[in-house]
Amino acid sequence: MDAKELRAVQAPLKEQYRQDPGTARTPLRAVGRIGSPGVTFDVEQFSGVSRAGLHRATGGDGSDACSGDMLLEAVLACAGVTLHSVATASGVHLRSVDGRAEGFFDARGTLGVDREAPIGVQQVTVVFTVDTDAEDDALARLANLTERYCVVGRSLAEPPSIVVQRPR
Repeated sequence: MDAKELRAVQAPLKEQYRQDPGTARTPLRAVGRIGSPGVTFDVEQFSGVSRAGLHRATGGDGSDACSGDMLLEAVLACAGVTLHSVATASGVHLRSVDGRAEGFFDARGTLGVDREAPIGVQQVTVVFTVDTDAEDDALARLANLTERYCVVGRSLAEPPSIVVQRPR
């Protein structure tokens, strides 16, 4: 898809959202259940079910997906699609792109060992290595716009509300 095709696909959507902002509110959903042995949670994903479990640092054995890694995967996926979209719209030709997302968490916080230790994935950094002829200023703009428009990355600014309820 080139910039012209991308604009053609997005133009009617942008106009609709300008005319009726309520239609831009797009629901997202994830579902899962406790269904596997151990301290795990099965999460349905596009390509199947992932069993999330405790990280080795919190008592897991490493055989289950770590939800922190899954968070970084979601950030990387969103940033990668956003980068590709922004590059396409701006006419920046990318021959190849490799990306990685990194961060860390302090197990003392989530285990309640130290009330002062932070809880959560810290210092999340997404790095893309691109093969392109674009100038450095175009790459800086690409990075800024990717950060600005990455839905998952922007979502990290506010923690989710968590509700525990009985079935209705």
